Amino acid sequence: MQIDLRSDTVTRPCPAMLEAMQSAEVGDAVFGDDPTVIELERFAAELFGLEGALFCPSGTMSNQIAIKSHTRPGDQMICDATAHVYVYEGGGAALHSGVSCRLLEGDGGRFTAGQVKAVINPDDQHYPRTRLVSIENTSNKGGGTVWDFAEIQRIRDLCDPHDLKLHLDGARLFNALAETDQTPRDFGQAFDSISICLSKGLGAPVGSLLLGNASFIHEANRMRKAFGGGMRQAGYLAAAGLFALQHNVERLTVDHAHARRLQEALASSSLPGRALPTCTNIVMFECESPAVLDQALRQLEDSGILAVSMGPTRMRLVTHKDISGEMMGRALPLIESLSA
Repeated sequence: MQIDLRSDTVTRPCPAMLEAMQSAEVGDAVFGDDPTVIELERFAAELFGLEGALFCPSGTMSNQIAIKSHTRPGDQMICDATAHVYVYEGGGAALHSGVSCRLLEGDGGRFTAGQVKAVINPDDQHYPRTRLVSIENTSNKGGGTVWDFAEIQRIRDLCDPHDLKLHLDGARLFNALAETDQTPRDFGQAFDSISICLSKGLGAPVGSLLLGNASFIHEANRMRKAFGGGMRQAGYLAAAGLFALQHNVERLTVDHAHARRLQEALASSSLPGRALPTCTNIVMFECESPAVLDQALRQLEDSGILAVSMGPTRMRLVTHKDISGEMMGRALPLIESLSA
């Protein structure tokens, strides 16, 4: 049996989740009468202390709907140079919203209020209007790094007097919450919009939620329709998301513990390079060269372990709910034996 560490998106629904999906009460979500979608959106909004939520097919769609709803063509969005909304969403900010991106060079995907302040454009016809700041927590390319909530608050305090909206790409927000003292409601108070993925660490097969106040969700619903994201008997999928939020959040600490053990195994190996610090469920190893990375990935695959590259010299391994203790027991000595 392969040990799939490529991503936390590769999970399969457990029997209890499948049962919830099969027994879900459904309607037509575009008409607004699918009771399970309604319950998922209500549950999530209440969890974050916000007025509404919108069930979407993917995290990319949730993020792009948020950008479209907060901006108009010609505006500018501030984000980190490694942000998912910039790197991995097919140029959607430019394609769908006609906005440019002002990129910041942060620390593991995290930037400061001072960096934001330095790039807010003046009200001058020569410059695009700065309208939106987007934060990713945890940061995928940063290696699952977790933001300091005090810095988020400083950015929030900066956004208000400059009439900037603040969006959270919280695809793995619950991984961050598992490592901090904050609650979903703390984040609900700090952001104008939040996207959370149900199909990553939480284990649902598909789906994302976009959260915000009532007027934002009203506009976002219009954008979802325009993006082709309206779904009919979506309750079967929403049931999986609701199950994930109710049953798969607390267990994320297990994934984090597994990730730390993988990081230690990589650090103990003879593979030329260095293991980066591990904060949550993403493990990064910076190889000495592209050739070393290619060889390491081949060695792992030959041993039944799947990982991916993230750049020319960086290897990524991601833990998730389908990685058992027995799998870890098999994987760790194989990873420790890696060499050039």
